[in-house]
Amino acid sequence: MYLMRIGAPGAETPAARVDDETYVDLSDVVQDFDEGFFGADGVERIRPIVEERIAAGQTTALADQRIGAPIARPHQILCIGLNYSDHAAETGADIPSEPILFTKSPNTLVGPFDDVRIPRGSEKTDWEVELGIVIGRRTSYLDSVEQAAEHIAGWCLTNDVSERAFQAERGGQWSKGKSAETFNPCGPWLATPDEIADVNSLDMWLDVNGTRRQTGSTSTMIFDPFFIVHYLSQFLVMEPGDLINTGTPPGVGMGFKPPVFLAAGDVMELGIEGLGTQRLAVVGPR
Repeated sequence: MYLMRIGAPGAETPAARVDDETYVDLSDVVQDFDEGFFGADGVERIRPIVEERIAAGQTTALADQRIGAPIARPHQILCIGLNYSDHAAETGADIPSEPILFTKSPNTLVGPFDDVRIPRGSEKTDWEVELGIVIGRRTSYLDSVEQAAEHIAGWCLTNDVSERAFQAERGGQWSKGKSAETFNPCGPWLATPDEIADVNSLDMWLDVNGTRRQTGSTSTMIFDPFFIVHYLSQFLVMEPGDLINTGTPPGVGMGFKPPVFLAAGDVMELGIEGLGTQRLAVVGPR
């Protein structure tokens, strides 16, 4: 299945994607795709309902309705830094021997076609196409990497928008450069694991103003998604509905010589095979 949330910000309703033009409304069955839903095995609970409604032709036209992030605001957004060797090289960093962990504020989460706002004082706002993992059940101290698959609700497309000066030049942790409002576009849908044949072999790309900036594949990750979930479980508890951003391939703005960063009026378009696309207009500070 492909889970979506449709409607105005703060008033999204749960749905299941049928195709690019139609969806199954689930607002009478599920309150939201949140901790309670994922923690109560909600994906499998709604599966027969979705199949029945599709077979009966009970679908709704998407038309011009807004698509929100496919999950409600999570407890936490966890991020893995420098998880592609060629991206580490373009930043001048060593390839990490263990996953680098940082966090983003959960209120950075926005939809796949919403505006991305440059923060006040920013001159180095950057893009990062990434594979997102959504946690499906409470996860702590997993015994093996193989066990991680049982704790994953699905996969999604994310953009780990970053302010590089805030991140690297203002002291402290990376989170200062990662947590401005609108800095985590997500969606358009969450694909359950059965929909993706091999999550470790998905093409990914990102354009700015029609110019290709990032081209990559999840096959070049240093630490794959199952390793990441197992690894993180040794340090912290992940709750149902939590989001993990797994790192970005090369082609970020800071890696160009000279660097290239976002400005108001720019448009980012990005996608991952099987996980849809985003189109994000960049706007100026409040």
